[in-house]
Amino acid sequence: MSAKARLKRRNLPLLLLKAREALMENRRPALREHGLSDQQWRVLRVLSDPANTFGVETGRLAREAHLLGPSLTGVLSRMERDGVVLRHRSEEDARRSVVRVTEVGLKLAASLSVVIESQYDELEARIGRPKLNQIYDLLDELIDLQKMDQDKGNTMKRDVA
Repeated sequence: MSAKARLKRRNLPLLLLKAREALMENRRPALREHGLSDQQWRVLRVLSDPANTFGVETGRLAREAHLLGPSLTGVLSRMERDGVVLRHRSEEDARRSVVRVTEVGLKLAASLSVVIESQYDELEARIGRPKLNQIYDLLDELIDLQKMDQDKGNTMKRDVA
């Protein structure tokens, strides 16, 4: 690679992955104590949101928990086996599956939420609320930019068709 081809900026995606791993190092022991993997916690967190009381279609669940469909299938199988979730066919479209959290899952989420919230409190105490809020705001802004770019691309694709 020539000197001119070198990148001038730090690798932001790699830094974000490193930051995620640094945060997860503290969370994984609590997840394991509750019998959950990282992916199962993400699914449980989505499903235990009060807005999702009646269940979530698997495609939407995959998007919100940031899991690929085949991975979600395995995660849900284990969670269903453990009595944390229930799957059933959608009443509107029998080709779709809907997943909802069980009482066992809600109790698990509530118990784990206490631990996770205390870890957030500790992080806030270490870096301060203003910095933590700044991190949230910057990440939200970055995510919104990506969504706008995707929407713009989808609009352009529709215009071409």
